[in-house]
Amino acid sequence: MIDLASLLSIGAAFFLVAVSPGPATFSNATVAMTHGRKVSFVHGLGLTCGLIFWGIIAASGMGAVLQGSLYLLMALKIFGGLYLIRLAYIFAQSAWHPDTEEQATINSRNWFAKGLLLNVSNPKSVIAWMAALSIGLDSNDGVWSVVAATIVCIVVGFSVNLLYTVLFSMKGMMLGYQRCRRWINGTVAGLFALAGIGLIRSAFAR
Repeated sequence: MIDLASLLSIGAAFFLVAVSPGPATFSNATVAMTHGRKVSFVHGLGLTCGLIFWGIIAASGMGAVLQGSLYLLMALKIFGGLYLIRLAYIFAQSAWHPDTEEQATINSRNWFAKGLLLNVSNPKSVIAWMAALSIGLDSNDGVWSVVAATIVCIVVGFSVNLLYTVLFSMKGMMLGYQRCRRWINGTVAGLFALAGIGLIRSAFAR
């Protein structure tokens, strides 16, 4: 059975991956500043479930199969890139027409699905999972060691999403966002566009 030190190593590695700036963290932070703690928490649950999806893929050994399947991975990267570009368009619209953001708040009830789709559409997550798991696991570890390591990563991923929710839904953060939301949304739109284009380009890289 895997020891505590190995689990801590895996958890620390996954924390660094999960907390680093990326589409999921930018999305969760912006949702928290825009719509508050409750909506961001639901969105974060969706992001966590998306992480769990890729965690199961990586832990079951399908991650290696996915990495070896050129056309399947290419299709996933193209889909993920297009979804990120769509998010960039939404944030760009919000930056250009700030009044439409309030209407979107009233009409939108699928924040969990948005978070889920955002992480599921990013096949690079399985690479992060495999890297974190490889730090504390070796060929002698059994299935329960893999399960324990996967659970640790899931808890870490949920905690990071919760941290972003609490931090960016604070009153000062939300007031600051209201004053600068056009610039913030424009910046996030640019980051999503770059991430989407980068993901699509990586689909055709050799």
